[in-house]
Amino acid sequence: MSSEHSSDGDLVEVRKAVYRPLRRGNALEDTVARLVQTIRLGVVAPGESLPPERELAASFAVSRDTVREAIRELADAGYLLPRRGRYGGTFVADPLPHPSASAAVTQEGIDDVLGLRSVLETGAVRAAASRSLDAATRADLWARHEAALPAGPEEYRRLDTLLHLAIAEAAGIPSLVALVAENRAAVNAWLDAIPLMPRNIQHSGAQHEAIVSAILAGRPDAAEAAMRDHLEGSATLLRGFLI
Repeated sequence: MSSEHSSDGDLVEVRKAVYRPLRRGNALEDTVARLVQTIRLGVVAPGESLPPERELAASFAVSRDTVREAIRELADAGYLLPRRGRYGGTFVADPLPHPSASAAVTQEGIDDVLGLRSVLETGAVRAAASRSLDAATRADLWARHEAALPAGPEEYRRLDTLLHLAIAEAAGIPSLVALVAENRAAVNAWLDAIPLMPRNIQHSGAQHEAIVSAILAGRPDAAEAAMRDHLEGSATLLRGFLI
Protein backbone atom coordinates (compact mmCIF):
# COMPACT_ATOMS: atom_id res chain seq x y z
CA MET A 1 0.00 0.00 0.00
CA SER A 2 1.43 3.38 -1.00
CA SER A 3 1.95 6.10 1.60
CA GLU A 4 -0.42 8.36 -0.36
CA HIS A 5 -3.18 5.75 -0.23
CA SER A 6 -2.50 5.15 3.46
CA SER A 7 -2.77 8.87 4.12
CA ASP A 8 -6.10 9.00 2.29
CA GLY A 9 -7.31 6.10 4.39
CA ASP A 10 -6.30 7.88 7.57
CA LEU A 11 -8.19 10.97 6.41
CA VAL A 12 -11.32 8.89 5.87
CA GLU A 13 -11.10 7.70 9.46
CA VAL A 14 -10.55 11.26 10.67
CA ARG A 15 -13.60 12.39 8.70
CA LYS A 16 -15.63 9.63 10.32
CA ALA A 17 -14.41 10.81 13.71
CA VAL A 18 -15.34 14.46 13.22
CA TYR A 19 -18.52 14.03 11.18
CA ARG A 20 -20.39 11.99 13.78
CA PRO A 21 -23.42 12.73 15.96
CA LEU A 22 -22.86 15.16 18.81
CA ARG A 23 -23.77 14.38 22.38
CA ARG A 24 -27.02 15.83 23.64
CA GLY A 25 -26.71 19.04 25.62
CA ASN A 26 -24.91 22.13 24.34
CA ALA A 27 -25.76 21.74 20.65
CA LEU A 28 -24.45 25.11 19.51
CA GLU A 29 -21.17 25.00 21.43
CA ASP A 30 -20.59 21.38 20.41
CA THR A 31 -21.24 22.19 16.75
CA VAL A 32 -18.91 25.18 16.84
CA ALA A 33 -16.19 23.11 18.51
CA ARG A 34 -16.63 20.23 16.05
CA LEU A 35 -16.37 22.58 13.06
CA VAL A 36 -13.24 24.14 14.55
CA GLN A 37 -11.87 20.63 15.04
CA THR A 38 -12.38 19.80 11.35
CA ILE A 39 -10.42 22.93 10.49
CA ARG A 40 -7.62 22.44 13.03
CA LEU A 41 -7.17 18.80 11.99
CA GLY A 42 -6.94 19.80 8.34
CA VAL A 43 -9.98 17.75 7.33
CA VAL A 44 -11.10 20.93 5.55
CA ALA A 45 -8.07 23.00 4.61
CA PRO A 46 -7.89 26.80 4.38
CA GLY A 47 -9.60 27.86 1.16
CA GLU A 48 -11.66 24.68 0.92
CA SER A 49 -15.40 24.47 1.51
CA LEU A 50 -17.27 22.70 4.27
CA PRO A 51 -19.88 20.08 3.40
CA PRO A 52 -23.37 21.55 2.80
CA GLU A 53 -25.39 22.53 5.86
CA ARG A 54 -27.85 19.68 5.36
CA GLU A 55 -25.00 17.12 5.38
CA LEU A 56 -23.43 18.64 8.48
CA ALA A 57 -26.79 18.66 10.27
CA ALA A 58 -27.34 15.00 9.41
CA SER A 59 -23.79 14.03 10.42
CA PHE A 60 -23.94 15.88 13.74
CA ALA A 61 -27.60 14.93 14.40
CA VAL A 62 -28.54 18.57 15.02
CA SER A 63 -30.91 20.94 13.26
CA ARG A 64 -29.88 22.94 10.20
CA ASP A 65 -30.63 26.08 12.22
CA THR A 66 -27.96 25.02 14.74
CA VAL A 67 -25.43 24.40 11.96
CA ARG A 68 -26.31 27.71 10.32
CA GLU A 69 -25.90 29.56 13.62
CA ALA A 70 -22.55 27.88 14.31
CA ILE A 71 -21.31 28.83 10.84
CA ARG A 72 -22.46 32.41 11.36
CA GLU A 73 -20.60 32.63 14.67
CA LEU A 74 -17.39 31.24 13.16
CA ALA A 75 -17.72 33.56 10.19
CA ASP A 76 -17.98 36.53 12.56
CA ALA A 77 -14.88 35.24 14.35
CA GLY A 78 -12.94 35.06 11.08
CA TYR A 79 -12.72 31.28 10.70
CA LEU A 80 -15.22 30.82 7.87
CA LEU A 81 -16.21 32.76 4.74
CA PRO A 82 -19.75 32.15 3.42
CA ARG A 83 -20.05 32.87 -0.30
CA ARG A 84 -23.20 33.12 -2.39
CA GLY A 85 -23.78 32.29 -6.01
CA ARG A 86 -23.19 29.37 -8.33
CA TYR A 87 -19.83 28.55 -6.79
CA GLY A 88 -20.83 29.53 -3.30
CA GLY A 89 -20.65 27.64 -0.05
CA THR A 90 -18.92 28.00 3.30
CA PHE A 91 -15.16 28.23 2.93
CA VAL A 92 -12.41 28.00 5.53
CA ALA A 93 -10.57 31.30 5.89
CA ASP A 94 -7.08 31.51 4.41
CA PRO A 95 -5.14 32.43 6.46
CA LEU A 96 -6.82 31.31 9.65
CA PRO A 97 -6.89 33.49 12.78
CA HIS A 98 -4.56 32.33 15.52
CA PRO A 99 -5.71 32.31 19.16
CA SER A 100 -3.26 34.16 21.40
CA ALA A 101 -3.45 32.48 24.79
CA SER A 102 -1.32 34.23 27.40
CA ALA A 103 0.44 30.99 28.27
CA ALA A 104 1.22 27.73 26.53
CA VAL A 105 -1.84 25.52 26.33
CA THR A 106 -1.55 21.76 26.63
CA GLN A 107 -4.11 18.99 26.85
CA GLU A 108 -2.88 18.19 30.34
CA GLY A 109 -3.18 21.81 31.43
CA ILE A 110 -6.69 22.17 30.05
CA ASP A 111 -7.79 18.90 31.68
CA ASP A 112 -6.32 19.94 35.02
CA VAL A 113 -7.85 23.42 35.19
CA LEU A 114 -11.24 22.44 33.78
CA GLY A 115 -11.38 19.31 35.92
CA LEU A 116 -10.79 21.39 39.02
CA ARG A 117 -13.36 23.92 37.85
CA SER A 118 -15.97 21.20 37.53
CA VAL A 119 -15.28 19.90 41.03
CA LEU A 120 -15.25 23.36 42.62
CA GLU A 121 -18.23 24.93 40.87
CA THR A 122 -20.58 21.95 40.90
CA GLY A 123 -19.78 21.54 44.58
CA ALA A 124 -20.37 25.24 45.20
CA VAL A 125 -23.72 25.31 43.45
CA ARG A 126 -24.90 22.20 45.29
CA ALA A 127 -23.88 23.71 48.62
CA ALA A 128 -25.61 27.00 47.79
CA ALA A 129 -28.83 25.24 46.79
CA SER A 130 -28.75 23.18 50.00
CA ARG A 131 -28.69 26.24 52.26
CA SER A 132 -31.41 28.52 53.52
CA LEU A 133 -30.26 31.77 51.91
CA ASP A 134 -31.12 35.16 53.34
CA ALA A 135 -33.05 37.72 51.31
CA ALA A 136 -29.97 39.80 50.47
CA THR A 137 -28.07 36.83 49.08
CA ARG A 138 -31.05 35.68 47.04
CA ALA A 139 -31.54 39.17 45.61
CA ASP A 140 -27.84 39.49 44.80
CA LEU A 141 -27.73 36.21 42.87
CA TRP A 142 -30.68 37.15 40.72
CA ALA A 143 -29.39 40.70 40.20
CA ARG A 144 -26.02 39.42 39.00
CA HIS A 145 -27.73 37.03 36.60
CA GLU A 146 -29.88 39.85 35.20
CA ALA A 147 -26.90 42.20 34.92
CA ALA A 148 -25.10 39.74 32.62
CA LEU A 149 -28.10 39.19 30.31
CA PRO A 150 -27.83 42.37 28.21
CA ALA A 151 -24.03 42.50 28.30
CA GLY A 152 -22.06 42.67 25.09
CA PRO A 153 -18.65 41.07 24.46
CA GLU A 154 -16.81 43.93 26.19
CA GLU A 155 -18.56 43.50 29.54
CA TYR A 156 -19.81 39.94 29.53
CA ARG A 157 -16.72 38.13 30.82
CA ARG A 158 -16.47 40.35 33.90
CA LEU A 159 -20.18 40.07 34.75
CA ASP A 160 -20.17 36.33 34.12
CA THR A 161 -17.22 35.96 36.49
CA LEU A 162 -18.97 37.99 39.20
CA LEU A 163 -22.03 35.75 39.00
CA HIS A 164 -19.96 32.59 39.37
CA LEU A 165 -18.11 34.10 42.34
CA ALA A 166 -21.44 35.11 43.91
CA ILE A 167 -22.58 31.49 43.66
CA ALA A 168 -19.37 30.40 45.40
CA GLU A 169 -20.03 32.96 48.15
CA ALA A 170 -23.60 31.69 48.53
CA ALA A 171 -22.20 28.24 49.31
CA GLY A 172 -21.23 29.59 52.72
CA ILE A 173 -17.70 28.15 52.65
CA PRO A 174 -15.28 31.10 52.74
CA SER A 175 -12.17 29.19 51.63
CA LEU A 176 -14.06 27.91 48.59
CA VAL A 177 -14.42 31.43 47.19
CA ALA A 178 -10.65 31.90 47.00
CA LEU A 179 -10.23 28.57 45.23
CA VAL A 180 -12.95 29.36 42.69
CA ALA A 181 -11.47 32.84 42.09
CA GLU A 182 -7.98 31.44 41.48
CA ASN A 183 -9.31 28.77 39.15
CA ARG A 184 -11.51 31.25 37.30
CA ALA A 185 -8.52 33.51 36.65
CA ALA A 186 -6.81 30.64 34.82
CA VAL A 187 -9.98 29.84 32.87
CA ASN A 188 -10.47 33.49 31.89
CA ALA A 189 -6.94 33.69 30.48
CA TRP A 190 -7.97 31.00 28.00
CA LEU A 191 -11.49 32.29 27.41
CA ASP A 192 -10.04 35.68 26.48
CA ALA A 193 -8.04 33.97 23.71
CA ILE A 194 -11.11 32.60 21.88
CA PRO A 195 -14.00 34.43 20.21
CA LEU A 196 -16.84 35.51 22.46
CA MET A 197 -19.86 34.78 20.29
CA PRO A 198 -23.20 36.58 20.75
CA ARG A 199 -25.25 33.39 20.44
CA ASN A 200 -23.06 31.73 23.08
CA ILE A 201 -23.71 34.68 25.42
CA GLN A 202 -27.46 34.17 24.97
CA HIS A 203 -27.13 30.43 25.61
CA SER A 204 -25.08 31.06 28.74
CA GLY A 205 -27.74 33.49 29.96
CA ALA A 206 -30.39 30.78 29.70
CA GLN A 207 -28.14 28.34 31.53
CA HIS A 208 -27.41 30.92 34.24
CA GLU A 209 -31.14 31.37 34.75
CA ALA A 210 -31.57 27.61 35.21
CA ILE A 211 -28.69 27.54 37.71
CA VAL A 212 -29.83 30.49 39.79
CA SER A 213 -33.48 29.41 39.71
CA ALA A 214 -32.53 25.98 41.03
CA ILE A 215 -30.46 27.52 43.82
CA LEU A 216 -33.31 29.81 44.87
CA ALA A 217 -35.77 26.91 44.75
CA GLY A 218 -33.52 24.83 47.01
CA ARG A 219 -33.00 22.06 44.43
CA PRO A 220 -29.38 20.84 44.75
CA ASP A 221 -29.62 18.10 42.11
CA ALA A 222 -31.10 20.42 39.51
CA ALA A 223 -28.59 23.16 40.34
CA GLU A 224 -25.65 20.79 40.00
CA ALA A 225 -26.97 19.35 36.72
CA ALA A 226 -27.50 22.84 35.27
CA MET A 227 -24.02 23.97 36.33
CA ARG A 228 -22.42 20.83 34.91
CA ASP A 229 -24.16 21.39 31.58
CA HIS A 230 -23.00 25.02 31.58
CA LEU A 231 -19.38 24.16 32.35
CA GLU A 232 -19.30 21.43 29.72
CA GLY A 233 -20.31 23.97 27.07
CA SER A 234 -17.39 26.26 27.95
CA ALA A 235 -15.00 23.32 28.17
CA THR A 236 -16.04 22.13 24.72
CA LEU A 237 -15.32 25.52 23.18
CA LEU A 238 -11.95 25.86 24.93
CA ARG A 239 -10.80 22.44 23.80
CA GLY A 240 -12.11 23.05 20.29
CA PHE A 241 -10.28 26.34 19.81
CA LEU A 242 -7.09 25.82 21.83
CA ILE A 243 -6.16 22.13 21.65
